[in-house]
Amino acid sequence: MVTMYRLLAIIFMALATPLTQASATQDLHRFFNQVQRYQARFSQVTVDEEKKPVQESSGNLWIERPGKFRWNYSTPFEQQIVGDGKQVWVYDIELKQVAVRGMQGVLGATPAILLAGKGNLETVFTIKDLGRDGELDWVQLKPKKKDGGFEDLRIGFDKGKIRNIEMLDGFGQTTRVILHDAQENIAIGADKFTFKPPAGVDVITE
Repeated sequence: MVTMYRLLAIIFMALATPLTQASATQDLHRFFNQVQRYQARFSQVTVDEEKKPVQESSGNLWIERPGKFRWNYSTPFEQQIVGDGKQVWVYDIELKQVAVRGMQGVLGATPAILLAGKGNLETVFTIKDLGRDGELDWVQLKPKKKDGGFEDLRIGFDKGKIRNIEMLDGFGQTTRVILHDAQENIAIGADKFTFKPPAGVDVITE
């Protein structure tokens, strides 16, 4: 499930009208507590320990708290990841294969809790404001339990809005995500968060 967490490792947005001179930590909490629905395009690259790209991808995402999300990958191959509030479905279109597991255990101390969870972030993460680096304000999240599939998560904000996300996993690989054309707290059709395995595909229950 490390791969799934890396794919889900993504996606956070501050409010459209952030407080003046707000810290990245404040922006993070505003996103987690006040943004209920969210959509964006994304581009993603994973690099190895030597900073060499090993995978690049892009697509679109939608979020609705609590527990609902969809990631549609369009490149380099089509894949859908759908959380319907009870289960998480990972559909590899080329392989005609669907993996499904219960939502419990997908959130917890993983990047997915930022995606669609609720509660108190400090109970599962140690949060540190890293200040400004270049054009972005950065915040770091370290999981208090080492069972979430990643070691370090850093989120970069541009004027209070999430722009970059970087995650270091337990294998020394770093996944970087850039968000584009983001919108929050907009109406999103319920069909975005439902999934029915197409006829003829293999369904694997994990």
